[in-house]
Amino acid sequence: MRRGVDGEDWRRARELFGGARRITALTGAGVSTASGIPDFRGPNGVWTKNPAAQRLSDIDSYVSDPRVREQAWRSRAEHPAWRAEPNAAHRAFVDLDRSGRLGALLTQNIDELHQRAGLDRDRVLELHGTIFHTVCLDCGATGPMSAALERVAAGEPDPPCRSCGGILKSATVSFGQSLDADVLRGAQRAALNCDLFVAAGTSLTVHPAAGLAELGVKAGARLIICNAEPTPYDEAAAAVLREPLAEVLPDLVAAPVIESPRPLRTWGDPSTWS
Repeated sequence: MRRGVDGEDWRRARELFGGARRITALTGAGVSTASGIPDFRGPNGVWTKNPAAQRLSDIDSYVSDPRVREQAWRSRAEHPAWRAEPNAAHRAFVDLDRSGRLGALLTQNIDELHQRAGLDRDRVLELHGTIFHTVCLDCGATGPMSAALERVAAGEPDPPCRSCGGILKSATVSFGQSLDADVLRGAQRAALNCDLFVAAGTSLTVHPAAGLAELGVKAGARLIICNAEPTPYDEAAAAVLREPLAEVLPDLVAAPVIESPRPLRTWGDPSTWS
């Protein structure tokens, strides 16, 4: 239930949005639930309902067990991302970008709904990759996921890489895999180069993505958390909002802009850290 326009957190969040000159956003699964893509850890999350499903996202299990890979391919073919459409939360970030105040959007989501909503692909850093492409774990060859799923539909339960015969996987980051170093460095720069950091729809429990919010705060940015459930960083936030993201984010982005004559100063680049 919204705390109301007179609620302290809501009032502070609108003021912070209105006064921010450069905003970095981190989005998680909660941003896409209104598009029909369930989250993982919420009350109705995929892993909450079926803890065994986490094995599909564990790289060791995926590599060592052909049955896990076969189940993973079936899961990819049925993933709701193929049918999902962007919702008002995704479109709110497009509006924010058009206002000239979105520095970068960091996302833990693999559904590409931010891009499909109209956000420039160069503005989006996909921390956990994308389900729309495949990668070979042996030779690194990449390709469209649609082509791999056509092979699954034609009778290949675990299609190997056509370049080297190695294990094929979605171009997503599984548990046990490292984030792409260039993507992570870009995300860290964005966290250091903003005056407002917004964490939306993320439990802030998966690292290193979750630590980006803390990095932003340490660099002097104010933190707003928009998430249905409590997070480990709520105490560090200037405002915490529990309302549905498809409602609260458009309202925040629409907050009147507060002009400031002072120049924007941020920590900028991670190389400034000693």
